[in-house]
Amino acid sequence: MQWEVVIGLEIHVQLSTKSKIFSGASTAYGAEPNTQACTVDLGLPGVLPVFNGEALKKSVMFGLAVGAQINERSVFDRKNYFYPDSPKAYQISQLYYPIVGEGHIDIDLEDGSQKRIGVTRAHMEEDAGKSLHENFHGQTGIDLNRAGTPLLEIVSEPDMRSAKEAVAYMRKIHSIVRYLGVSDGNMQEGSFRCDANVSLRPKGQEEFGTRAELKNINSFRFVEKAINVEIERQMDILESGGTVVQETRLYDSEKNETRSMRSKEEANDYRYFPDPDLLPIVISAEEIEAIRETLPELPDDKCARYREQLGLSEKDARALTIDRDMADYYEAVQQAVDDAKMAANWILGDVAALNNKNAIEFKACPVSAEQLIGLLKRIKDNTISGKIAKEVFEAMYAGEGDADTIIDNKGLKQITDTGAIEAIIDEVVANNPGQVAEFQSGKDKLIGFFVGQVMKASKGKANPGQVNQLLQQKLKP
Repeated sequence: MQWEVVIGLEIHVQLSTKSKIFSGASTAYGAEPNTQACTVDLGLPGVLPVFNGEALKKSVMFGLAVGAQINERSVFDRKNYFYPDSPKAYQISQLYYPIVGEGHIDIDLEDGSQKRIGVTRAHMEEDAGKSLHENFHGQTGIDLNRAGTPLLEIVSEPDMRSAKEAVAYMRKIHSIVRYLGVSDGNMQEGSFRCDANVSLRPKGQEEFGTRAELKNINSFRFVEKAINVEIERQMDILESGGTVVQETRLYDSEKNETRSMRSKEEANDYRYFPDPDLLPIVISAEEIEAIRETLPELPDDKCARYREQLGLSEKDARALTIDRDMADYYEAVQQAVDDAKMAANWILGDVAALNNKNAIEFKACPVSAEQLIGLLKRIKDNTISGKIAKEVFEAMYAGEGDADTIIDNKGLKQITDTGAIEAIIDEVVANNPGQVAEFQSGKDKLIGFFVGQVMKASKGKANPGQVNQLLQQKLKP
């Protein structure tokens, strides 16, 4: 039987506010355990939550960015459950009246086409604490610093049909929240994580199959691997005549498997009801429009501008705009060197390659935009050749200084003196009489051989344009 995969994602985005969603406690990462959980976060008797208005603004910004309906009235509910990392035995969330309604984003598929993925809703809620299992010798430690941290939970429609589509959607959401500045999107710190709902149904069937929810996956690579493992697990069950159970599962990246965590609860299991300590959130149409005016240029708009105004290909424009840090870096470089394609080639080529090799995010690139500008200007004014520039760039990346310093220290200035280049050419021609005769008999492609020999003899310092021109003159029969 042929199966169709159905995937929906619930992405939890930590909003980048300085204080928590209902208290003044700090949200800074890395503090000593249990030093940033105040009486409100712990739900101690006699304390009342006070809503953080900055969380509302950031949530509305996201909703506007995905073309969603912004609800002028939204309500906080209590979601009742008990886990050790939930000190109040309930979570404040939004079920019936979320701040953000239906929207959508377009993702890029591998074949170059696009697909629209629906956003069902996005609602504000508070985060729980964190269970710690390391170094406790069979016990579990609880750190409540994260309790009360503001989250925006973004729920997709079940519109994805493969793990790769799910990753493309997740990457696009990640790009949007970072462009907006509503979250740092740091997965290692838990600022951006995902639950994946996965089910299978026979090809052509409209009714959905029974889904399993994969909890708290915090990397793009693990999302793809976890979904594919779960697809295989469900397919094996169904093809052997079994029944998939609705449940919550955890992905074990070391064993590359999912395992059962608990049976999947429904909304009524949590006994939702409006939080009696919090008034409904009301925002006017005028306030929404004022927030809209603050939105930055978003990835799709920036990509279109790069194609239309800078003449970049669709592929290059997409690659440069997925990461806001890379886009900002690119714009600084291309404006300074006034060469959009040259800047794109270097950033998507040498810069990105070394960043990837060293597992460095673009914002931490050791070669600043100003340093790369200095290097590209030396290519354009013929101080160095493109080949030598790669050597200079690697030295810059290793922290040896700016382009001019490295060029001077290593004696890498390009040879542009015609007499000096002619002397090298004369020697190469004299040493290769057979190739000269072949070239003069019509084998024009041998010009590449002679250029290579001259560049080798000059240790890459000879100006390639002058070399080519002088060779053509010298080799004429």
